Amino acid sequence: MFIGHFAVGLASKRVAPKASLGPLMAAPLLADLLWPVFLLLGWEQVRIVPGGKTFQVLEFTSYPYSHSLEMDVVWGLLFAGAYWAFTRYRAGAVVIFCGVLSHWVMDVIVHVPDMPITVHGSTHIGLGLWNSAAVTVVVEYFLLIAGVWIYGRTTRSRDGVGRWGFRAFALLLALLYASSIFAGAPPTVPALAGGTLALWLFPLWAWWFDRHRDVVV
Repeated sequence: MFIGHFAVGLASKRVAPKASLGPLMAAPLLADLLWPVFLLLGWEQVRIVPGGKTFQVLEFTSYPYSHSLEMDVVWGLLFAGAYWAFTRYRAGAVVIFCGVLSHWVMDVIVHVPDMPITVHGSTHIGLGLWNSAAVTVVVEYFLLIAGVWIYGRTTRSRDGVGRWGFRAFALLLALLYASSIFAGAPPTVPALAGGTLALWLFPLWAWWFDRHRDVVV
């Protein structure tokens, strides 16, 4: 799952309208924000599969600290707790916790059985939607369109930044996903991790244009 996680962040604004889109977007992306950091530190491992099928050019051999259900609960509690401590906005904290957990649930749907439940356990699950590239693409784009529509109905642009910043955000996500379908395998694991670190820019971008939009519901 890729743009589906962004869709969750966008749609979250409907449930927690007083929360900034920045943390709302960071929540469903959190596992993927942590993953490249843990890869570079050597805490988690991935194997590149040259010539692998679409969406299966990576073999996730070990990523329990970023992607296990157990740790996603921990990260969700920490993130939501920190947000609550700073804002005292209960709805925002609850949505952030659910957003962090949504990453594991959505990844289970698309991944082959490689999603860990606990840090040290041997049980891994996955429903394998990635085995059908066409269905995966349809589901991902449907989720993105739904998320963009919900956020667009929930907020209204106050100026050009709010209007074009949001539109450019959605368009770039659609283009990045399309390019990823044909990109093939990355050259090295460090290159993969370094490129994935760019995901940290998206919650900042979301925070920026959301400050230039007003809630209308």
